[in-house]
Amino acid sequence: MADGFSQVGKENCSEQVRRGQVSGPCSQFQRSFIQRVTLLGKLPTSFVLHREKKQKVAAILGIDQEAMRSLPEGDLQDCLLSKVDLRRQQISQRVEEVQKVIHHLTTEISLQDSRFQAVPASDTHNDSIKVLAPSLFHITIPLKGLAGYKGARTQRWRYYNLQGTKLTCPLRDPEGLQQWLETEQFMKTLWQWHQADVNIEGDIVPAKVLQVFRALVESAVRTCHLSDKVTVLANRAAVWVAIETSTGPVELELAPTVEIPTAWSEKAQWPRCLKRWPSAERVECIKSFGFSLVARSSYHWQLSFPQAEKVLFEQLDEDGGCRRRCFQVLRQLKEDVWCPGKRPVITTHHLQTVLFWTCEKYPHLKDWQVFHQALLRLVRKLHRCVSQHFLKHYFVPKSNLLQSANPNELDAVAQKVAFFLKNPQVTLP
Repeated sequence: MADGFSQVGKENCSEQVRRGQVSGPCSQFQRSFIQRVTLLGKLPTSFVLHREKKQKVAAILGIDQEAMRSLPEGDLQDCLLSKVDLRRQQISQRVEEVQKVIHHLTTEISLQDSRFQAVPASDTHNDSIKVLAPSLFHITIPLKGLAGYKGARTQRWRYYNLQGTKLTCPLRDPEGLQQWLETEQFMKTLWQWHQADVNIEGDIVPAKVLQVFRALVESAVRTCHLSDKVTVLANRAAVWVAIETSTGPVELELAPTVEIPTAWSEKAQWPRCLKRWPSAERVECIKSFGFSLVARSSYHWQLSFPQAEKVLFEQLDEDGGCRRRCFQVLRQLKEDVWCPGKRPVITTHHLQTVLFWTCEKYPHLKDWQVFHQALLRLVRKLHRCVSQHFLKHYFVPKSNLLQSANPNELDAVAQKVAFFLKNPQVTLP
């Protein structure tokens, strides 16, 4: 069996996995093996290449260990890499198609209203696009004409509704990841930000910004002749659209965002005292990227830290650990087994937050050298958070990222993850 499998070769193995087909001299076990690998995704090379660790790979994959030992090392490695590579190709294709459409739409929107900046079309990574799931994207729409951010002035009460009518009782103060946004907090502002279509009593109101932006999106879809490809979704607080791509529909949140690269939010009590990850030098670098304010709700802007999270994630494994690879496998299990679907209750951002908290608790390289131990540690952390319906935001721990999630969906995910922890094997859904 080993000789027959080795004749397939590395390139043929990858091609067969991509097509989802196995032919030729492969046995039923080998076909089952490739299916399981297609589900699990990528394990680190250092974990795969050592013969004495094959039993651990088999334990995670749920493969007969005797048959596992008969597989050639090169073919095994090639097959383990294939699923993550396939996902990357599919996502890259979708991102490429989506960003062309979004660039077209936002260019038209920017011509109609200079406060909204066009999203660039890039041949490389586009920081404006964040993949939350294979069919769920978050698109940042930068807002122009607000520069020189400074701290808020003396706290004041707000007595207005979204129509500008006076209220007898003040509005609730922002909590967690929320804050007010006043035009006086910027040293330079376009005169349009003082207009009544977005401004009430000196506050730039996110609901008003979203109302203006939604109308611009609907108009741009018609003007750009994209009605057959783009649908503006109704009954959403934020602005969501569905785009038809060559590999299926993708839903996108188009989020008008104020980027503030010159300051660090006072609500972000980070780093925490006596924590050894990341290093002090890395912390200062990350904080230098500032934060953002996203229009998602009625009166309060939501704090976001996209650049800080990006830098933190990209530099995870400078010490040679397997953090990123553990994350890739965790994400694959989440998308294929625990929480599939177009609108998953657990997104990539949730998993990234789980990873950051785990890295902070286990800062040393020794904790990230044995792959199967590190992966199970992440899975246990995810299970605790999902079962308790509580996941602290990494930079603003007072905010619960699962606060608005459907509790029944969270319980269903927790049950699947618990089953995996009792018997860490991968089976087809």
